Amino acid sequence: MTETITYADFERVDIRAGTIIEALPFPEARKPAYKLSIDFGPEIGIKKSSAQITVHYTLEDLVGRQVLAVVNFPPRQIGPVRSEVLTLGFEDAAGAIVLAGVERPVPNGKKMC
Repeated sequence: MTETITYADFERVDIRAGTIIEALPFPEARKPAYKLSIDFGPEIGIKKSSAQITVHYTLEDLVGRQVLAVVNFPPRQIGPVRSEVLTLGFEDAAGAIVLAGVERPVPNGKKMC
């Protein structure tokens, strides 16, 4: 476990639900990854992300899937891709990433509470 934070610290991390509307190969990445376009609704819009999720997901599996992402980190350049959000997931027992998501559909852009 990491150090204890306050609830105010948690509130500063803006985690939102969004729907993947496009998933593309990312052959330039150092580690296998996909380029994602995620719709976070009218307030935030469509954002780009790079995600190392090729073990458990095909490109076809991803389009239409709701995911969680941190939307208030500064953009990060990953090779030729400017990743605007951090798509969230967990490592499985072998270290491959499993996406974090919602149990039931929620409106795009809804904030985690």
